Amino acid sequence: MNEDFQDNQEEKTPETETKKIIPTMSPVTAAFFGLAAVFVLYQFGGAILTLAIFGMDFEKADVNAVRLLTMGGQILLILLPALLFTRFIYHDVSAILKVKFPSIKEIGIFTLGLILLTPLLQSYVYIQSFVITKLAENFSFIKSAKVLVDQLDKLVESTYGSLLASHSIFEASFIVVVVAVVPAICEETFFRGFVLNSFRLKYKPFWSALVTGLFFGLYHFNPYGLVPLIALGVYFGFAAYTSNSIFVPMALHFLNNFFAVVMFLALGDDELISSSATVDQSPFALLVSFLILGGIFFLFITYLKRNYHKFLHKPELNDTEL
Repeated sequence: MNEDFQDNQEEKTPETETKKIIPTMSPVTAAFFGLAAVFVLYQFGGAILTLAIFGMDFEKADVNAVRLLTMGGQILLILLPALLFTRFIYHDVSAILKVKFPSIKEIGIFTLGLILLTPLLQSYVYIQSFVITKLAENFSFIKSAKVLVDQLDKLVESTYGSLLASHSIFEASFIVVVVAVVPAICEETFFRGFVLNSFRLKYKPFWSALVTGLFFGLYHFNPYGLVPLIALGVYFGFAAYTSNSIFVPMALHFLNNFFAVVMFLALGDDELISSSATVDQSPFALLVSFLILGGIFFLFITYLKRNYHKFLHKPELNDTEL
């Protein structure tokens, strides 16, 4: 992906959008205000709420109660603020959030991109793990930092592991709702809805998607998964911008999480939730695999940008903005 995100004829330029939508504050200020507010609400407010309900002995808390709290936190501390910020800052909620139902073909073509992106990111994780391990063997300060990051990574893994553990079909269905359905709706409404489109009123699509993806990755507090999460966030932003619909990144987010849940439930493999996984391949083979997968994904994105309007029989994209 690069700066050549294209636009359709319904959306001309950021300046045109600003004239159509009159915000009560600078869109960029609104985006950063929303990011800061939701960070404080969800991370700190959620932590306080967790302590108030479960106390300090969190590990002994009922897992279904934790799942309910996780789901409630997403709805009350991410989705609700996103909707309120959009309403009071921009007034027109549907216009900012891009509430437009996509076609099955649109969801299908972007799902294909997600299928191509997933092994590419997994390949990156293997390379990252190899490089960090080698650096830690030669530099003491990197080794010390790795020990701390490993502890945080294990905490993330154990949290997800307990949330994903299932003993019945009903419980598995509930896990899908908590881990796939609710985050897809809440996080995409906030990140690819309010934040991305706030930035888009001032900045070019690529930079808007990149900055939004960066914060999307940081919000998840997953040290080894940071770069893959950012990449996913940027791709979701590309999908939201190109389709002009918030429901496309919602569908992609759901499918990404749903696939992870299904694989974990089917295989019970901790590697599926590990961001520091290793593989028995040579560094050269890993690099070649990464480059090949990256090339395929790049060709897909290039083709999609150039032929999206033809594929869907839509008005030709307007690239005069960039």
